[in-house]
Amino acid sequence: MTEPRTHTLEVPGCVLHYDVREAEGTTEPILLMIGSPMDATGFTALARHFQDRTVVTYDPRGIGRSARTDGAAESTPDLHADDLHRLIDALGGGPVDIFASSGGAVNGLALVARHPEQVRTLVAHEPPAAQVLPDREQALAAIADIRRTYEREGFGPAMVKFIAVVGLQGEIPADFADQPMQSPAAFGLPTEDDGIRDDPMMRQNLMTCTHHEHDFEALRAAPTRVVVGVGVESEGQMARRAGEAVAERLGTKPVIFPSNHGGFLDDTFGMPGDPDNFAVTLRQVLAE
Repeated sequence: MTEPRTHTLEVPGCVLHYDVREAEGTTEPILLMIGSPMDATGFTALARHFQDRTVVTYDPRGIGRSARTDGAAESTPDLHADDLHRLIDALGGGPVDIFASSGGAVNGLALVARHPEQVRTLVAHEPPAAQVLPDREQALAAIADIRRTYEREGFGPAMVKFIAVVGLQGEIPADFADQPMQSPAAFGLPTEDDGIRDDPMMRQNLMTCTHHEHDFEALRAAPTRVVVGVGVESEGQMARRAGEAVAERLGTKPVIFPSNHGGFLDDTFGMPGDPDNFAVTLRQVLAE
């Protein structure tokens, strides 16, 4: 595998930046690794385990290096899916294999629903698809409260509520918005409101990602092999429960991956997973 080479792609309203780690002589499809709001840097550790394949990572619109040119405040999964469609076209049209994490998994599912011919296998790891949860009303209300908190008080207080929701075991209570929260300082988060409201997760993707309604009829009809992954340490948490619900709607069983929601991360981001064993499981899934 070569060192990553960065390319740009102009799409409506944005200039996407993507990195290609090329493996010479491989006959396997390109392996595209996507997240949201995670940018390409989050997949560095995982990419090292696939040196026999050409690996492509990218920064989604409005995140990292991929600056928006349209001035829009939000990005929908369908918009991200269109970006991915154009990116795959630029890479030769596919079909590619995709490993998709979190919001990237939501976007990957949206891509397959619209352009299934471009994807051979999609591994969707813990998509936070709140619309399919049995406690969807409470979940959607809690997420809306996080967004209101962000608009009213800024990043720190909103992030405290976000951490509380994603780490909660079991169904989200109806009175979530009324429950007392810890100080942002307890998590090393800013306590002062800087007045900025352009955070990629809180402003651009939180509501549109979690509230997206997936086209399960199109997904079930697609020739793409769709595999839902969930973390062994994520049991009971919203993203794992949503992943399990997505798998059920697809008529499949989720694959258990090592570690947690970010199980493919190394210690660069402060909360390491288990990238070595995560890569082993991913390779096994892709080979099936």
